[in-house]
Amino acid sequence: MRVRVWGARGSVPAPGPEMNRYGGNTSCVELTLASGETLILDAGTGIRTLGFSLPPDLARINILLTHLHLDHIQGLMFFPPCFRTESIIRIFGPSSPEASLEARIARYISAPLSPVEVRELPCDVSFLDAPATEWEIGGCTIRAEAVTHRGPTLGYRITDRDATVCYIPDHEPGLGTDLAELGSEWISGFDLAREADLLIHDCQYTDEEYPGHEGWGHSPVNDTLTFASRVGARRTLLFHHDPLHTDGFLDDLHRTARRRWGELGGDPEQIAIAAERAEIAIGAVPASAPARLAV
Repeated sequence: MRVRVWGARGSVPAPGPEMNRYGGNTSCVELTLASGETLILDAGTGIRTLGFSLPPDLARINILLTHLHLDHIQGLMFFPPCFRTESIIRIFGPSSPEASLEARIARYISAPLSPVEVRELPCDVSFLDAPATEWEIGGCTIRAEAVTHRGPTLGYRITDRDATVCYIPDHEPGLGTDLAELGSEWISGFDLAREADLLIHDCQYTDEEYPGHEGWGHSPVNDTLTFASRVGARRTLLFHHDPLHTDGFLDDLHRTARRRWGELGGDPEQIAIAAERAEIAIGAVPASAPARLAV
């Protein structure tokens, strides 16, 4: 499986010369499966550029939305395949008793926020609640579970042959508590991420920034690493960068995370930080053993 990042920011796009290396687009990750089929995780502003990179004859497209905050759906209106009559697009997302997935997304893709309405899109688009059980797309197995974040929010576990990716871009498993002390049954997303080959996880704050942001739905560095260690992730990709964090700031955050991971007994090379256009291959090379905390 090949993973390619098209947007790694959280909250709001952050363009500018001081953001060039990590990029300013919001959440969007492309998975290329062993079958050659593509899965798209979230539809932040990064999906626009992704859309231009797709083969023009690609007809079937699957998009998995974690939740409907604007930074995760803002790119849908600018996704080129949406405007091709031959495109067949299936969009999965969290269910809500308040309204259907289509109705909730249509609040954004409608006047006065959009010049077009969902019903006017020329593509064949369907909106589906993510199933409560595992399902298959393109030969891979997908599981979705609710995770701790504001509003209905999912994390995804995608298994393709011998490779497993867990994608939880907006997540606050600690909620101000010590994750190292919690039983695994009380940790949001624990089973979803257990022993993933690659964990793509929220790391919006430094530990110094987190006080005052408890309950906002995002993780500080220490919680991200503790979560990765507790679940036994083989590699972790720090994701959902704060829009105020410049390239230099993120360099420092990455160094800090790698140092702390080493203090946990892990290989610092297991900790990466998401940057636009970065690619990671999963499954071809066995990953080293994960760092673990004593439980």
